[in-house]
Amino acid sequence: MANIKDVAERAGVSVATVSRVLNGHSPVAATRERVLAAVRELGYRPNNVARALRTARTGALGLIISDLTNPFFTELADAVEDEARSLGYSLVIGNAGERPAQQDDYIRTLLDRRIDGLLVSSAGTGSAMLAEVVGSGTPLVLLDRSVPGIDAPCVRADGRAAMSDLAAHLAALGRRRPAIIVAPAGTPTGEERLGLFRSALAAHGIDLPDERVGAAPDLQHTGGRRVMSSLLDLPQRPDMVLATDNLMALGAMDALKARGLRVPDDVALVSYDDVPWFAHTDPPLTVIAQPTRELGRVAVHTLLERIEGRPADSVLLPARLVTRRSCGEPPAAR
Repeated sequence: MANIKDVAERAGVSVATVSRVLNGHSPVAATRERVLAAVRELGYRPNNVARALRTARTGALGLIISDLTNPFFTELADAVEDEARSLGYSLVIGNAGERPAQQDDYIRTLLDRRIDGLLVSSAGTGSAMLAEVVGSGTPLVLLDRSVPGIDAPCVRADGRAAMSDLAAHLAALGRRRPAIIVAPAGTPTGEERLGLFRSALAAHGIDLPDERVGAAPDLQHTGGRRVMSSLLDLPQRPDMVLATDNLMALGAMDALKARGLRVPDDVALVSYDDVPWFAHTDPPLTVIAQPTRELGRVAVHTLLERIEGRPADSVLLPARLVTRRSCGEPPAAR
């Protein structure tokens, strides 16, 4: 069985350098890659028990995901796991299912396992246990969703530029009656996306009245379908709808189909969050795409900074508008 000295010889570095890489430090990128390549080639497995006794660390990170049935969070969890493994950490994942009580149960379990640090994409509006995590001294990083009152860095996407691009796209297409399907009341991302959409539309002289703002009861297909149905019942039907979650967008598509309405001829449709099949729907769906895998990678590195006792700031990564055909084409294109 290969040992750490074998890895050092294969990579052409010192044992100390191998140890630093495996403990989450990042020397020169080329050196790090040589060490990790040697680890893979030799099949080296660090002695985590010995390392835990020596450093008071377990080599394990915890991740609480708000809803693993949502493709965005599934990809996010996969990105976190890939990056953690590449840095020599194992990952323990808990699915909160958008239920704060279930989230609290997982947090307790992970703290009992003495994880080195915790990443949380918070369910709902957060949980009482998050404050206990901060108080316990366990390094914590929030992912995708900030939580009011929790003093921890947050890694998430910034949708301002993408919303501005979307508003300009809609204005160019002559869409003047927009509507929006938002997350349940109190969800920070839902309120933020509503505010950004309203401001971006206002810059083009387009109003978004309250009657065209529908709060879904949940972040699921059924919630999106229910809200879209109510928007279609308005005296003056919207000519465009933004669903602020990919599962709600699927529900909105179903509601339109059930009414015999066509996208984009009757109603344009946009999703916040992209999933692979949105490029293949009929028509392909315009989306605001978050940098999902980069969010996961940066979140892991931010958490490792905290584990090492170094300060770590919140990080905003830009989302981008991906225009397809679900809003129609400009006159020149037609």
